[in-house]
Amino acid sequence: MTPSLNPYDSMTPVTQAAYRARAAANTLAPLPRAQKDDVLAAIADALEVRTAEIIEANAKDIDRAREAGTSEAIIDRLTLTAERVRAIASDVRDVIALPDPVGEVVRGSTLPNGIDLRQVRVPLGVVGIIYEARPNVTVDAAALCLKSGNAVLLRGSSSAYESNTALVRVLRDAVGGAGLPADAIQLVPGESRESVTELMRARGLVDVLIPRGGASLIKNVVENSIVPVIETGTGNCHVYVDKDTDLDMAVDILVNSKAQRPSVCNSAETLLVHADVADAFVPRALDALADAGVTVHADARILAYAERSKATVVEATPDDWETEYLSYDIAAAVVDDLDAAVEHIRLWSSGHTEAIVTTSQQAARRFTQLVDSTTVAVNASTRFTDGGQFGFGAEIGISTQKLHARGPMGLPELTSTKYIVTGDGHTR
Repeated sequence: MTPSLNPYDSMTPVTQAAYRARAAANTLAPLPRAQKDDVLAAIADALEVRTAEIIEANAKDIDRAREAGTSEAIIDRLTLTAERVRAIASDVRDVIALPDPVGEVVRGSTLPNGIDLRQVRVPLGVVGIIYEARPNVTVDAAALCLKSGNAVLLRGSSSAYESNTALVRVLRDAVGGAGLPADAIQLVPGESRESVTELMRARGLVDVLIPRGGASLIKNVVENSIVPVIETGTGNCHVYVDKDTDLDMAVDILVNSKAQRPSVCNSAETLLVHADVADAFVPRALDALADAGVTVHADARILAYAERSKATVVEATPDDWETEYLSYDIAAAVVDDLDAAVEHIRLWSSGHTEAIVTTSQQAARRFTQLVDSTTVAVNASTRFTDGGQFGFGAEIGISTQKLHARGPMGLPELTSTKYIVTGDGHTR
């Protein structure tokens, strides 16, 4: 028997997908902005036209999640409605409006010897995304990767398998219909952990992995991947109410930060209150949190106000200070001063987002100088840490590391750079 000359025959499905993604990335890299934007417009239109198909698939995931006893916070992340699909399509159109980072000159000069030197942005190549029950990430990641000239390998959780399959089918049809390789967008084959492990070991085929999800997922990828990783982090976010503050504003920011959508990483998980304003603020805060359905996990100084409140207040344990609840729960403590608040944040924060509510410019300045998180908000909700809110279009994730990218990651963070050296017969 003549042996097969097709190299794919000896490859696993995951490796085959990575090779196809590499070929697609080579096609995408030199494309002009107009062509990429046309494909994104086709994707946005297809999402709206095929909304019913997407929601039907999503309903199967939701039914299975409820049968498994999945928490309502996770089900909220998983759920797609017609309104949410329209919002996802709108996010894709927002990406169309953004500048194309590819080819941007980061810096350039003519050297003393006459050589022209330019550092320009180029696509990363093949980007792998490993994420949990967030089907909107499927579209966000695909749109940002296409705009920045990258192919994307998507490995969502099994809990969103039907939703992701339907979404990728819609995306691939739109991309192929626009004349580009459909393999620019692929679901990683398989639902087992082995497929994740294989993706993490596809060094040389996959240029970077971005994990989005809970602490255990991120830890697994960071510790076990031999493909370079951009680490996104959990969101143990803090709201600190300073001694000099507008009480009404502080209550509004606290409630919005915690309860506007508690299942996301930029929702607040801990409240810190300066001791000098505790008598005036804590009772109001507890009542407002009660109205929003929030349970407060309180230190002894907050517990002292519980009897005067309609709130559900329980005694905090040491674990509460490091917990990302993603639910209608918040930890709360009274601190002696701003420096004590900063020390608490340094000890327990995941480095995502922290907010100060204050009327003192000096306090705001000191807080922003001392707190080392990706985002520090002054008199604003933690919920603003978001690529869309920052004007980046959809985001690929929120990086809590300090190399390459930090904070909400938009199009520029999906590029690397290369140097172009132009001479006129120069030799060294």
